[in-house]
Amino acid sequence: MSAPARVPFRNPGWAGNTGEFNLTEADVRGTDFVGERPLDGGHESAAPSYPYMLRDKDPDAVLFEGPYLKRFEKIRTRYPTARAALIPTLNLAQELRGHVSPETMDEVAALLGLASAEVRGTVTFYTMYNKRPVGRFLIQVCTNISCSLCKGEEVLDAFLRHTGTELGETSEDGDFTVIEVECLAACGFPVAVQINSRYYENVLPDDVPALLQRLREHGE
Repeated sequence: MSAPARVPFRNPGWAGNTGEFNLTEADVRGTDFVGERPLDGGHESAAPSYPYMLRDKDPDAVLFEGPYLKRFEKIRTRYPTARAALIPTLNLAQELRGHVSPETMDEVAALLGLASAEVRGTVTFYTMYNKRPVGRFLIQVCTNISCSLCKGEEVLDAFLRHTGTELGETSEDGDFTVIEVECLAACGFPVAVQINSRYYENVLPDDVPALLQRLREHGE
């Protein structure tokens, strides 16, 4: 007797949406209540915590000027040493340029008064930093244990097929770069996919074409 086909687990609601609740995605994410984040970082306490992967990037942008310089200055006030401010400063650089090149590492080192080798060691240690340019949409597909059990590899393959790319390669139109990641800390809602700074949960292979079309048409 053959074993029954395995049906992937699919959580029926958003995080916390169980029992008698009937919350929409907008309710959970608070998208109806969040306005535009000021480029200068707003209050000093919030300046280090901004997203660092946006759709629009400028690889030749100056580090830093205008409101980005104000945010960098606010970041520096939050940390007792330049070394402690390194990661949020790298986040800001990647937000602006889209990746952290060797030249960017040297510029950040000069801004903070650190050795270039120290900055390079930090960038190459963390996978969250892109070492080369990526597409307008950086698609990170989790294939760790929970997501793997729920067709994570098939979801990854669907993104690669429908974007016409290989892992880490950018599509010809410059829109998409697809990579595999170990964990996105959304194990209750596999398969988890992070696109730029937004999470998509419960993703199945058949969802991928519509999701890519949504990105092309609406940018999120």
